[in-house]
Amino acid sequence: MNSECFDIEGPVLFTPRVFADDRGSFMETFKANEFEARTGSKAIFVQDNQSFSKLKGTVRGLHFQNPPHAQGKLVRCIAGSIVDVAVDVRRGSDTYGKHIRVILTSANASQLWVPAGFLHGFSTLEANTIVAYKCTDYYAHEADGNILFDDAELGIDWGIDPSQAFLSDKDLKAPAFKSFQSPF
Repeated sequence: MNSECFDIEGPVLFTPRVFADDRGSFMETFKANEFEARTGSKAIFVQDNQSFSKLKGTVRGLHFQNPPHAQGKLVRCIAGSIVDVAVDVRRGSDTYGKHIRVILTSANASQLWVPAGFLHGFSTLEANTIVAYKCTDYYAHEADGNILFDDAELGIDWGIDPSQAFLSDKDLKAPAFKSFQSPF
């Protein structure tokens, strides 16, 4: 499993080796020892989530959970394709407010590790997209938070026209980044 690091400390992109033949393909999607070697974190996942988005241009994010329920996420796209984004919101970080952006597809099989202390979100580049992710803590409604996905201060290219995005009611009402007081 290859991995790529970014200019922002924390997130890591994993790309597994895919073995293909006439029957189809095989890949190892997760190895705890490889994860720990690349991230410096123990691989303790307690919840797996999966989302299905019917429409191209669906945006889910930017989301986070407040401590003590902060979540790290290992994200992959198992059908379709997404722009996946992680925004550094760790107080005192040299890269606070900066983001990384990757394309995850069912074809490239890459996975993005988004540690706690980052906002996370994605936009679908195709209809009928399925995203699966492992979480390091359980979902806790009382700890749930979000920030406006197309906040000008963040300057994120979602790969879609933001005015045409399909959003949940919660994400439509998300606060601006400038009002955000990071709990991390």
